[in-house]
Amino acid sequence: MHPMTADNLRSAFSGESQAHMRYLVYAERAAAEKLPNVARLFEAIGWAEKIHASNHFRELRDEVGPATTVAHAGFGLGTTGRNLDVAVAGEEFEIAEMYPAYKSVADAQGEKGPLRSFDWAYQAEQTHAAIFRQARAAVESGQDWQASPVRVCAICGHTVVGDAPDRCPICNASRDKYRAFV
Repeated sequence: MHPMTADNLRSAFSGESQAHMRYLVYAERAAAEKLPNVARLFEAIGWAEKIHASNHFRELRDEVGPATTVAHAGFGLGTTGRNLDVAVAGEEFEIAEMYPAYKSVADAQGEKGPLRSFDWAYQAEQTHAAIFRQARAAVESGQDWQASPVRVCAICGHTVVGDAPDRCPICNASRDKYRAFV
């Protein structure tokens, strides 16, 4: 694997791993603030971030040794409203900056597996940002987010509110690959 693509995978792994854990901590805060639907949303998208990290890690299966990573990640624990702001900002950074750059490098270097992993995460992050924006609007108006079950594709991390599609629009996995957070 080309060193630049490997470095990008390591940094994406780091960022997605941090998002996974951050969202689990944010879920605890939302639950403590009596916002159980927002807590469930953070848990679901946290699991999606774990899927992204796992996909990136698998692409690095032949890379061994120490590595320094860079992750543009929000840090700190605030109110659920603030935590949703951090989540939206992180997802938007991945959509606008990180994944487009990583995809371009992987494409230019002919790295098909990493390109797929980056693209799947990129597409899923778009759904995450949109859902987090909805939750933030609800919390800003003094309400819990009102939504149906959240479902996450176990293959690529695509996230949907309500029923899972027959086929994942990102990776084409069947409906039975979606995990429901209710």
